[in-house]
Amino acid sequence: MSEELKRAREYEAEFGSRISAADRPLFHLSPYAGWMNDPNGFSFYRGKYHMFYQYYPYDSHWGPMHWGHAVSADLLHWEHLPAALAPDRPYDHDGCFSGSAVTAPDGRQMLMYTGVRKEVQPDGSIRDVQTQNLAFGDGIDYEKYDGNPVLTEDDLPEGGSRFDFRDPKMWPCEDGRWCMAAVNDHFGEGGEVLLYESRDLLHWTLMGPLVTNHNRIGLMWECPDLFSLDGYDVLLASAQDMLPKDFEYHNGNGTFYLLGHWDRVKGCFHTEVDHAADYGIDFYAPQTILTPDGRRVMIGWMQNWDTCNLHTSSVPWFGQMSLPRELSIRDGILYQQPLRELESLRKRNVVYRDVHLVDREIRLEGVQGRTLDMTLELEPDDESPLYHRFAIRFAKSEQYQTTVSFRPHESVLKIDRKFSGSRRAVIHQRRAKVRHRDGRLKLRLILDRFSCEVFVNDGEQVLSMVVSTDLSAQEVSFFAAGSMRFHVSAYELADEHPAAAEAGNSQQ
Repeated sequence: MSEELKRAREYEAEFGSRISAADRPLFHLSPYAGWMNDPNGFSFYRGKYHMFYQYYPYDSHWGPMHWGHAVSADLLHWEHLPAALAPDRPYDHDGCFSGSAVTAPDGRQMLMYTGVRKEVQPDGSIRDVQTQNLAFGDGIDYEKYDGNPVLTEDDLPEGGSRFDFRDPKMWPCEDGRWCMAAVNDHFGEGGEVLLYESRDLLHWTLMGPLVTNHNRIGLMWECPDLFSLDGYDVLLASAQDMLPKDFEYHNGNGTFYLLGHWDRVKGCFHTEVDHAADYGIDFYAPQTILTPDGRRVMIGWMQNWDTCNLHTSSVPWFGQMSLPRELSIRDGILYQQPLRELESLRKRNVVYRDVHLVDREIRLEGVQGRTLDMTLELEPDDESPLYHRFAIRFAKSEQYQTTVSFRPHESVLKIDRKFSGSRRAVIHQRRAKVRHRDGRLKLRLILDRFSCEVFVNDGEQVLSMVVSTDLSAQEVSFFAAGSMRFHVSAYELADEHPAAAEAGNSQQ
């Protein structure tokens, strides 16, 4: 074990243990200490789900990237393991960036990651040279491959950039082959997803570009994931520097999906439709896994690069993963539903039917708290004109509130966190165009202390956001402009799992 990795493990063991479980999300994975961004190596190995992640244990702000590590039996209760990788070799001296994990034929778990080293250019500027590297391990400890790097600029197509070559995602392909997708900046025209193939996981051959951006969706692409689902092939990626297109691709950095078909012979992807993967503020760099029971499940980093470096250094941890989401395709749309295991945390149900609301704000007895699974069904009042607006306000007190609101005349759903406790001029609002029938709309809100994920029409769209509101703000209220009715079913989410009393770290 290198001195760099040993030091990271000792530091996280000491400082992570000081953070109370009550100061973390209940069921969203957060770093044991310090900083978290992209999920890495989302995989199933030796009977457990493994989540690695971009990690800087020494500060709650971004630093030279390590790989953090946690495992789970159900994707809700996470046990932190010691850091898996640290930047400690010449080829990754300045960071172990994103990648993936598979089970090698010999039974070891194999990680592929992007190594970064800074290089001074002839004009005096400094650029990151990126290569792909391997590490093998037993689920806790990992040794970097002596033959690293296994992919360099020599393995790029003409016009490829050695400064933007990253995020390898591996999967088993046909005939015992292995496939891998990585991203590259092609001739400065934006992201390109490259396809590689291997027989032994050590030697990789470029098969060609799978799909090229040509600056259609943002500029550079990151973190690709390719899989088959419900008769389609699905390509996930995250784009930098997007321009909005109607209610798609809000400017900034975000994740999109392409539905189409991957031509296995020609090696190219034929796109039929593209959409944003999440219409909220905070969702990036997701990875998916095929669970042992056959579900395709996705987890992303629930943060936004434009807002994530504005907190104070005194914050002991920063960054969290999204709720795991089960994926399916209906009518050419990627549907996302909360992981069904979440229902095991439901402890108390409060139901109200046909609540009539006219130009006022109300609270409903028993509907409150910061860990809730709440389903709302909105309906018009048939005897009155269509209502103008409905809003639910949560994490609410005299000083704070966060709002999800719907305007049926515009078909617009909006999330708004400007009164959630932020002290900076950051992104506070997002809007999505949603489908409804004369004001009839179904919403499911999952609250977990410092976040809200809104699932629209059984997962047709999702809007995610984090909030920094003090946990003393517990109220929930409902508001209507005009006359309407709604039904609500709210479950308190509580955890009686033995590991929940503490953060759940097994530092070794």
